[in-house]
Amino acid sequence: MSQNLRVLVYGVCMLFVFATPAFAQAGGATNSGIHFSAAVGAGLVIIGAAWGIGRIGQAAVESMARQPEVAGNIQTAMIIAAALIEGATFFALIVCMGSNGNYKPFN
Repeated sequence: MSQNLRVLVYGVCMLFVFATPAFAQAGGATNSGIHFSAAVGAGLVIIGAAWGIGRIGQAAVESMARQPEVAGNIQTAMIIAAALIEGATFFALIVCMGSNGNYKPFN
């Protein structure tokens, strides 16, 4: 990642970190109707999962190209690893949605 992009990403993250207390001053999260933390958290979870599964796919295809005789074993391990990442992603999304004060999944 280039230096400029890294600085931009860190700047946006710091903006969200410092903006959250400012939004919380308007009478609490349940009264204001603004819930950026759950949306940002869900977005970061999806981005992280997509990056991780992409890296798994990249490594699997490269290793299959180098050793075609073990492609079946590599593909099985790749699918299991991707499923574990997706399971953790779904759990994190539920936690992000549960942190939203207005989200009622079972009502």
